[in-house]
Amino acid sequence: MARRARRSTPADPASPEPPTSRGRRRATVAPHGRDLPVGPVVTTTGTARLERDRDHDTAVTLFVNDVPSSHVDLEDPGFLAFEYMQQMAAVIEQAPPGPLRVLHLGAAGCTLARWVEHTRPGSTQVGVDLDARLLELVREWFDLPRSPRLRLRADDAGHALTTFPDGAFDVVVRDVFAGDATPEHLVTAGTARQVRRVLRPGGVYLANCADRPPLTTARRELATLVAVAAPDDAVRPALDASAGDVSTAVVPTAEVPTGGVTRLPTSDRHGERLAAIAEPGQLKGRRYGNLVLVAVRPGATSTDLASAGLSRAARTLPLPARVLVGSELATFVGAARPFDDPPGPPVPSAGDGTGA
Repeated sequence: MARRARRSTPADPASPEPPTSRGRRRATVAPHGRDLPVGPVVTTTGTARLERDRDHDTAVTLFVNDVPSSHVDLEDPGFLAFEYMQQMAAVIEQAPPGPLRVLHLGAAGCTLARWVEHTRPGSTQVGVDLDARLLELVREWFDLPRSPRLRLRADDAGHALTTFPDGAFDVVVRDVFAGDATPEHLVTAGTARQVRRVLRPGGVYLANCADRPPLTTARRELATLVAVAAPDDAVRPALDASAGDVSTAVVPTAEVPTGGVTRLPTSDRHGERLAAIAEPGQLKGRRYGNLVLVAVRPGATSTDLASAGLSRAARTLPLPARVLVGSELATFVGAARPFDDPPGPPVPSAGDGTGA
């Protein structure tokens, strides 16, 4: 968890949300006037519990199946405690001013959705989570934007992606976990193609990737995300040398060398389109931790991931981070192979958790 930085202007403590049901064992009344439970609460996929922040009585951490999944400041939706969320926010802040259309794959406590609502009033968002009961509980516990500003949907993230129309979102956030890893069916080329489809041209994909040395998963995911970042006018099938057939991965024609290894797309007049963001020690593979992987679908208003503004924003976070782009990113990825689609339909994991 990050060191606490500056606080934004507190939200109105009055809340239209109903109180929790009678008879539930209760903790101290929350600052916004709502009671919060003590101890585990049964959900669709296991249990959820809230733990108070010892240093700030307005904040709680949501544990899903005993894994810390969200940190929520009940009075300050503009505060993000988890480092990877601060890094995601730094990327989102590079988008042009105004409301955004955001899809959150992995809703949990909807921390990032609250932040978007706070910093981009008028935004419309969808939060997807496999745990239907958890979505009901966070509606009760936290001051979440109401529909249509924030719609919550119980579904598998991979299936949900297939149901949205083309170009429906400005930002797609993936923050889904089964244990300490992202479910396999959400890191494949097929998922990357679906993300590209639902993003508007110029839209941004942010993926929370938990990995350990030597960061093989992160490298392979970045190779896979070429399917999101490839230019629309330079697309061709990629030869899968190991399988001896043609896959449907979207990659730039000039950047598929013999041997089937996918190279990263080069920058164009709109700037770099792929990046990895993390604390420098994490990028060097010194420990297990989170990296934010970023892919931008090319478009007239594409975010330049090599911009000085994004680099500065990352360096000045409470825990300074580094933005890896261009030749440095290509060196980091090396000869990593994309995650191919498994044969047959994807099988969602019943243990899919979230970290929003």
